Amino acid sequence: MKTIIGENYYSGILDDLIINQDDDDVFEKLEVFLKKNKDKTKLLFISYDLKDKIEKLNSRNDDKIKFPLIRCVVPEKIFSKKKFVNLNKLENKSIKFIPELNKEDYLKKIEKVKSHIQKGDIYETNFCYNWEAKGKINNPYKVYQKLEELTKAPFSVYSEIGDHVIISASPERFIKKRGDKLISEPIKGTSKRSENKEIDSQLIKDLKNDPKERSENIMIVDLVRNDLSKVAKESSVNVEKLCEVYTFENIHQMISTVSCNIEKETSFSKILKALFPMGSMTGVPKVKAMELMEKYELTKRGLYSGAIGIMKPSGDFDLNVVIRTIIYNKANDFISFKVGGAITIKSKPEKEYEETLTKAEALLKACQQ
Repeated sequence: MKTIIGENYYSGILDDLIINQDDDDVFEKLEVFLKKNKDKTKLLFISYDLKDKIEKLNSRNDDKIKFPLIRCVVPEKIFSKKKFVNLNKLENKSIKFIPELNKEDYLKKIEKVKSHIQKGDIYETNFCYNWEAKGKINNPYKVYQKLEELTKAPFSVYSEIGDHVIISASPERFIKKRGDKLISEPIKGTSKRSENKEIDSQLIKDLKNDPKERSENIMIVDLVRNDLSKVAKESSVNVEKLCEVYTFENIHQMISTVSCNIEKETSFSKILKALFPMGSMTGVPKVKAMELMEKYELTKRGLYSGAIGIMKPSGDFDLNVVIRTIIYNKANDFISFKVGGAITIKSKPEKEYEETLTKAEALLKACQQ
């Protein structure tokens, strides 16, 4: 195993927990593993389909990536990120990704999703679709370096683990624990950037004042507040920042910050059951939105919409939301990434489609030579 998260490089495996979809007692196994290794640093890889073990849900969609439901690794060694040396000298070929939905089919799907909003089944959801390619990535770390240059994402991850390579430029934090405090930072609201400073400044203002983008964000903030309240100390849930616009190398994003305090003995599994998956990747009401997206999406999300991060010996942890992420299965030479966006009654299908292309742009560029 070779993994880069934040400023650290983790290598080797001292202990390893792999949980698959057909396993029982998922959270009990996870807690046993965490307690067994409580004095060690753990890396956590959690697939979106863990939802099926939390709620009465089931995904029968196709899955060619085949990442485990949960993989929890105790690394053998921890270095500074600067110590990572890419010994692979191979050159990459350009990868041709094909979207599983063309524009016409995407627009039809969005209209069907909006019909559920019109009927009151849901108020907001996150609809995603796959871009896929068949072939090898000769030097995946070079793809990661290129993606890093294009995005400078704060929660990026590079991991070679088992048959899988994860190349992530995630800008979103799922949940962070520091002492008795939990912090979640949902993203809803996206705008492209411009090289012209005046136009770029106007794009920020337009995003910050867009009523549709703000309503998306506020609905998810309410959902996250509700999720946090399941584990929070009484009256401790707090919206610290609402609809703030942050600028990244390739994109503007609207981000809110929601926090709470918890009892010291609250287990990781209890937090996960309350909050997972991230509200920004599901919708409102959460369970119904997830159920409907299983109907309209064509492939399993797998690790996409899940979380990757680190748990320290203190029990503190920091998990991202797995978005803007390329996943490569070396066992079957399958490469894919997903893009999506929030759908509300005010969504214009054409604009939603353009937003998915904006999100895909850096991933596509990183795979071109």
